[in-house]
Amino acid sequence: MSQPASLVSNAAFISYPKQAAFGRTLPKNKIYEHSGANTRLKDLFVEQVEQIIWQYKLAPETINLPAKAGVPELQIFSIQLKTPDLNLDVLRCIDGAVQFPIIFELSFDGRTQVIAAYKRPNESDASRWVLSDYFATAWLPSDIERAAMPLALDLGGLYEQVLHRLIPTPARPQESLADLVARVELVAAKRREVEKASSRLAKEKQFNRKVEINAHLRQLKNELEELTGREGA
Repeated sequence: MSQPASLVSNAAFISYPKQAAFGRTLPKNKIYEHSGANTRLKDLFVEQVEQIIWQYKLAPETINLPAKAGVPELQIFSIQLKTPDLNLDVLRCIDGAVQFPIIFELSFDGRTQVIAAYKRPNESDASRWVLSDYFATAWLPSDIERAAMPLALDLGGLYEQVLHRLIPTPARPQESLADLVARVELVAAKRREVEKASSRLAKEKQFNRKVEINAHLRQLKNELEELTGREGA
């Protein structure tokens, strides 16, 4: 792993304050009750999840930071896995059952990964939550040295800073977290389009069609460069 990637990954492994420690096991059946999990989801929990621990509760009464609209508290969940891979539907199910933003720390075989989605109340219905894609670090040794918790004025600011440590794309000047997340998701979609067009180009035998696909591919690559903020080709 290159040094920059390691630094980015390491920054998301945060040393949370002792006074915020919660340390309660979260029974899987409680998640099922609150999320209406179907049989497939329950099977994924049984096959892939050993234990869920509500590790830290970052709230006004535990870390003396005021709540903010959309972030009344921030929860840190540790999940011990039975398998090296976790279906993201499991995390979506937990996020759907718990009415607070969550940072997950997955552990398997002596290694840990930090992963979270940008979770915010639905603008038209505050009782519902909107989830972005999930952003994750590399898997690193579980005993890795942890970074200090970011300084913030409120829980909303703390949540944003933790997410910025997970999102590989740096924010542009004055770009809000919501706009950054939307841009990162567009980049992922555009990259998939580039891959499809490249694959079509490689398979196409007819010269005229190759020229058309190539022109489309160049356009897609230009759009991707604009989204990622790189200068020039």
